[in-house]
Amino acid sequence: MRNSWLMLVGFLVASFTAAAIGGAVTSSSVREWYPTLAKPDWTPPAWLFGPVWTALYAMMAVAGWLVWRRTGWSAALIWFAAQLVLNATWSPVFFGLHRIGWALVNIGLLWLAIAGTTVAFWRVTPVAGGLFVPYLAWVSFATALNFAIWRLNRP
Repeated sequence: MRNSWLMLVGFLVASFTAAAIGGAVTSSSVREWYPTLAKPDWTPPAWLFGPVWTALYAMMAVAGWLVWRRTGWSAALIWFAAQLVLNATWSPVFFGLHRIGWALVNIGLLWLAIAGTTVAFWRVTPVAGGLFVPYLAWVSFATALNFAIWRLNRP
């Protein structure tokens, strides 16, 4: 049982490390570069992103842990790792490099990886798959937002 709780901590650390990577790159760009971009009217307020992502990273970690408890290291967790890497790379591409088009490619791949993870997790335990549904929905919205920002800011 002790290993199980340690693994939950491990999944939380992995998920929030992806968040920290994004946060480290995002903070200065959100203040300086991002406000200069044209954005659609339906862009959420800045204060919403932190709470939403915090909840999503926690749900991601719990879902990964639930799958690990059932299968150990499995193909479903390879999907999990892939989406986590793609998640961690989006902010450096968008906010760090200011490459909106490349970030759109990245988030498209991220969406596919999240969808794959959701299906793989659902097959192991519907609870874990269900925990990924809000993440898939949010990234669907974020993909549309990334696309709109790209369109509005093309040279």
